[in-house]
Parts: sequence; structure tokens; C-alpha cells
Amino acid sequence: MDLGKIIGTVAPWIGTALGGPIGGAATRELCKAIGLTKDDPSQDEISQAIANATPDQLLALKKADQDFAVQMQTLGFKNVADLEKIAADDRASARDREIKTGDWTPRALAIAVTLGFFGVLVFLMKYDIPATEQNVLNVMLGSLGTAWIAIVTYYFGSSAGSTAKSETIDKLMSNHK
Repeated sequence: MDLGKIIGTVAPWIGTALGGPIGGAATRELCKAIGLTKDDPSQDEISQAIANATPDQLLALKKADQDFAVQMQTLGFKNVADLEKIAADDRASARDREIKTGDWTPRALAIAVTLGFFGVLVFLMKYDIPATEQNVLNVMLGSLGTAWIAIVTYYFGSSAGSTAKSETIDKLMSNHK
């Protein structure tokens, strides 16, 4: 299940904000709407809650998205594209800083997280883990997986531009039929 696509369909403002610098606010609104009361739910817990969401919870998510849109528009964001621009500018700024300073820290962290993520995956596949330690390793794997996704997005960009391009092509094709 692609969590981003589901959230983006039901709640485009919240879905777009999740990947950017105001992702914390978007996550709080998302969790409140679907009834997650835990302070810091994992991506897996959010995915599970959305997969099991009732129609009322999806309606609450849609309402939360509308409220979030009004809040973001009050802050000066005219549309969802403005939010994506902030996230893209944030990544571009970080990349620009890395180029200007020649700082190896982001690359070293990216390598360490990648090795850690795949190392834990291999470890979990190779060894039988006692149930008492399984939860700790699952939390570690979830955290490393989330960090790895952020690294891939940082170095290779997000799929938001690709999605927008696909939508534009679809519109152009439907206009020519």
C-alpha cells in the first residue's frame, strides 16, 4: 500500500506537507483525524490506522485537510504546489550548502544509514530473533527505513514532480481525444 498516494488522494494538503519542513504539523492533523492518540506514532502505525480507517475517519481526515488548507492559506500558501515548493526549496538549499562547503557529513550519514538499514534487514532474515527483542529491532528498522527514504529523496528528488508531470500529460492526452 502506498501511504503517500492514499493520503494525497483523501487529503492533498496534509499529504503534500508530510514530506516537507512542516511535516510535523501535518502528521499531528493526520493522526488526530484518524484517531491515533499516541504521541509519536511510527509510519507503520499510521499506515495500519489508515488501512483500517472507517468511512467516518476518512471523512474526518478530509475535514482536517480542509481546515489545514485554510490554515496554510492564512500563512500565505495559495495551493498545494506552494507547499511542495517549500519542500523542494528546502532540499535544494541543503544540496546547495553541501556543494558550497564540500561537507562530507551528509554523505557519511547517508552511507551509515544505508548500511544500517540493509544490515538490519539481512540480520532479521538470517537469524531467528527472540520475541522479546523483535519489537526493538522492528522499531530500529522502521526508523532506519524512514531515514533511508529521506536520504533517497534528498539525493534523487521526490516523486511529486513526477506525479505532477504525469497528471499534466494525462490532461493533455484527454484534451486531444
